[in-house]
Amino acid sequence: MLKDIAIYGAGGFGREVACLIRLINEQSPQWNLIGFFDDVKAVGTENEYGKVLGGIDALNAWEKPLDIAIAIGSPQTVHLISSKINNSLVDFPNLISPDTKFLDKDNIALGKGNIIAVSCSFSCAVKIGDFNSFNSHINVGHDAEIGNYNALMPGVKISGGVRIGEENFLGVDSVVLQYLTIGRNTVIGANSVVIRKTKDNNTYVGNPAKLIKY
Repeated sequence: MLKDIAIYGAGGFGREVACLIRLINEQSPQWNLIGFFDDVKAVGTENEYGKVLGGIDALNAWEKPLDIAIAIGSPQTVHLISSKINNSLVDFPNLISPDTKFLDKDNIALGKGNIIAVSCSFSCAVKIGDFNSFNSHINVGHDAEIGNYNALMPGVKISGGVRIGEENFLGVDSVVLQYLTIGRNTVIGANSVVIRKTKDNNTYVGNPAKLIKY
C-alpha cells in the first residue's frame, strides 16, 4: 500500500521533488503524492503536480499519517518550518534518487528528511544529519560529516574528511577541499573553491574562496 506524501514548498524546488518522487515510484512504488503545503501560496493554487492544501496550521491539524518532504532552498527556513511541525502523525522520510551511488551502503549514517536528487555519490564512512538537500550531481568524499539543514546546489564537490555544520548554503559547482570545516550559516558562492576553514555567518566567493562583506 502506498503511503501518502506531501511536499512543503510549492515553488520550483518543490516541483523538482515531485519529479523525484515520481522517479522513485517508477523504480519501486512507495508514495501517493497528495499535494503541497505552502505558507505563501493560497489554498487551491495548482501546478502540474498538485494543489496547495494549506500552510503550517493545516499540516498540524492533519488527521491521517502523512510523510512530508520539506523542499525549500533556504536552510534557515527549512529549520524554522521543521521546528513548527508538531503533528505526531507526520513523518520525514529520506527521498533518495534510485541512481544514487553509495560506495559502502553499510557504512553510511543518514538521518531523516534528507533529499538526494539524481546522480549523487557518497564515499565510505559518510555521516549525514537531518533535513539536508543534495541537489543533483554532488560528490561527497570519505569520512565527510554533514550536519543538519544544509543546502548543496548542483555539482558541489565535498572532499574527504570535510566537516559541515548546520544551515550552510553551498552554491552551484562549489568545492570544499579535504579536511576543512564549514561551521554554521555560511554561504559559499557558485564555482568557489574553499581552501581554508571558514568563519560562521559569512559569505565566501571565488577561487580561492575569500570572505566578502556586503
